[in-house]
Amino acid sequence: MMIAEKPINFLLVDDLEENLLALEALLQHEGLVCLKARSGEEALELLLAHDIALALLDVQMPGMDGFELAEFMRGNARARHTPIIFVTAGAADSQRRFRGYEAGAVDFIQKPVEADILRSKAKVFFELHRQRQQIERQRDELEVAAQALKRADRHKDSFLAVLAHELRNPVAALSGGLHLLGKDVPPERAKDIRSRMDRMLTHLTHLVDDLLDVSRVSQGKISLKKQRIALSETLQSAIDASQHNLDAGNHRFIVDIPSEAIWLDADQTRVAQIVSNLLNNAAKYTPSGGVLTLSARASDGFAEIRVADTGVGIAPEMQPWIFEIFAQVEDHLAKAQGGLGIGLALVKQLVALHDGTIQVESAGKDMGSTFSVRIPIAVETLTKCD
Repeated sequence: MMIAEKPINFLLVDDLEENLLALEALLQHEGLVCLKARSGEEALELLLAHDIALALLDVQMPGMDGFELAEFMRGNARARHTPIIFVTAGAADSQRRFRGYEAGAVDFIQKPVEADILRSKAKVFFELHRQRQQIERQRDELEVAAQALKRADRHKDSFLAVLAHELRNPVAALSGGLHLLGKDVPPERAKDIRSRMDRMLTHLTHLVDDLLDVSRVSQGKISLKKQRIALSETLQSAIDASQHNLDAGNHRFIVDIPSEAIWLDADQTRVAQIVSNLLNNAAKYTPSGGVLTLSARASDGFAEIRVADTGVGIAPEMQPWIFEIFAQVEDHLAKAQGGLGIGLALVKQLVALHDGTIQVESAGKDMGSTFSVRIPIAVETLTKCD
């Protein structure tokens, strides 16, 4: 993301308004902001409020003169390193120059000012200030990138731990099942063992499929097979795919789908996968006996699909990260029924491939969540409506 450059401030200090206007006219340029003061006290106020690239100080001013102002600047943390050029109408003898340089001046310019010389000298300090701004901006960007890498590294470690746990359980169950089947067990017992092994294999298959899908989407290797599909049929496919999880949680499931047809130009398998993943996620994070709602409607040229639950909710600080790859809500881990934490990241990627959007709403812990998916309605449908 390109960040707009900040304007560069320079300070003119002179007790005569006409001198200030003349210097401003000489130095004013696009990207520069001229700050003017007619006394040392006014200048100090500006120096405390602004980052100054260059200060041009009149030496002879009533009250606080240019030398005294420069000494005050050197005693202030913010203004200490501001370059100072003294502008003087009198002769700058060696004693005055020594005092000026001792106060922190980088140069003296005699009045009347030679325009080209002043512009040339000022340009050097403006450019140095711009380079410093660029270095500070790059430092901030590097810090943001470093924090993102640390966060990604933590997510990776958490994911590997979850993956090891998720793989160990079904693999252990399959190994134990094979061991038991190798013994002389009654037919009914053998049937029960095979049934459990089949469930474990299905679970493993889903884990691997999710991993492969995330990898394919990230590498741009998933191509949608778009066709004209009825949203109601697609939602029913998603419900059928999630029915086991919905039943296992003993949830009350409410479906609110309009009777009128809503048509999409979309990949039916992937749209069903989007909704199924959201339903599975809702079932996973909703305690037994909770309420899950699937609703759909047409709105402003989009099909809006909403999956709401009465589950554990999402803390406000976690909501911006909920769709990140491998992101997990720590408080949810103990309440969840397993999974790699990549379902919502995959959902967001598949929604984006359909030129759609997804949002989450949650009032906070134990307040439930609502996920809203918007996918464009088929163009032919919009034309007929018109």
